[in-house]
Amino acid sequence: MTTNKDAWAGTVVKKSRAMLDGSNLYRRLKVRLDDGTQMDVKVGRDMWKELAVGDRLVKQQGEDPRRG
Repeated sequence: MTTNKDAWAGTVVKKSRAMLDGSNLYRRLKVRLDDGTQMDVKVGRDMWKELAVGDRLVKQQGEDPRRG
């Protein structure tokens, strides 16, 4: 997972959601960063619904990820 202090850019390679604790629905994206590494990013419902595999994401330091 990322922290709000990180800055990165990459492409969505997978979308997933799960009720890991049985009551809260968690939405995650697997993102391939520009350097080739992959990471999981937790996002809100609106962002999760808006994005598709292949979309580009950019995150500036101290901000939430946005479509880029």
